[in-house]
Amino acid sequence: MESISIRSRLNQALEGKIITQPVYVVYDWFVINRMIDWQSLFDLGLGRINHASLVEIERPHLRIEETVTKNGEHKRTDVRWITDIGELHEYSIDGWKHEYLIKTSSDYKIMQRALEDVRFIPSNKYFDESEQTLGESGLTIGQLGQFNDLGYLRTPFQVVQIDFVGLEKFSMDIVIELPELMELLEMMNKHMLEAFRCVTKTKAIHIKLWENLSIETMGPDLFRKYQVPLYDKITKILDDAGKKLHVHYDGKLQLIAYDIQRLGFDGIDSLTPSPEGDMSIAEARQRWPEKFLWIHPSLSWDVLPDNEVVDKILQIVRDAGTRFCFQLSEEVPHCP
Repeated sequence: MESISIRSRLNQALEGKIITQPVYVVYDWFVINRMIDWQSLFDLGLGRINHASLVEIERPHLRIEETVTKNGEHKRTDVRWITDIGELHEYSIDGWKHEYLIKTSSDYKIMQRALEDVRFIPSNKYFDESEQTLGESGLTIGQLGQFNDLGYLRTPFQVVQIDFVGLEKFSMDIVIELPELMELLEMMNKHMLEAFRCVTKTKAIHIKLWENLSIETMGPDLFRKYQVPLYDKITKILDDAGKKLHVHYDGKLQLIAYDIQRLGFDGIDSLTPSPEGDMSIAEARQRWPEKFLWIHPSLSWDVLPDNEVVDKILQIVRDAGTRFCFQLSEEVPHCP
């Protein structure tokens, strides 16, 4: 009898059907950026999740310039966002950000100008290329833009906090509801809804938001005030078009577990047990009986004996029931 493909098993799991062999997949980013004999793992049955931009983004008032310099083994990347009313600057060293684009109240105005009159154009180009490459070995998940241009990969609250401002300044500005920040978020929220309307015109069924959310960096009150209303609008747009939304929530979620239960997400991506997360898979399944769980086993398991890791995996299989898979989505384990 011919064995069922990874794609078919994953689709069955997404549909809530019982599968006798759970799927284990890896993000495309790790396949590209980690020097591992991936082919040997694919031959053993590891699947792959590709991510493809579903929109082309035009920003008529913005020009981005990037400069890379090396100092010994270290690489510094300087990025300038240039508009007709001023420019913003950030830099990172070896991928770690040391300066953010927005540092003052007036910088919010420059960012608003940079993003004014943005235009989203639906595109199946990258989705089709990915699907052709994957065949039956995995699945393509859609996203709003590409990582190298930031796109609208996360909701605006998360984009501004994580990518534009940084946690310290953003926390102070959001508490006092700095008018320049509020205006930027309002504009970006409108953009995001327009981008999702574009997504409904593409082939992709499953769409991801890279929220990287752990509630400890936001708090439940801000989550309910700023995130929940936008999520409701997004899921309404996608539901009406038969699309499914998966949110990358990779941290502690206990404080908003009941909020997540009500929200119209189809899946929780990169759900991680303790110590990274604060919910067991059994707790997650009890709170979210209908949601798909993309489970990233804790990296703390790396040093455990093989038999203990197997026991933990089997326990997750029992606790998760249906609508789940395993994935490498936070980091690749490094075994001694």
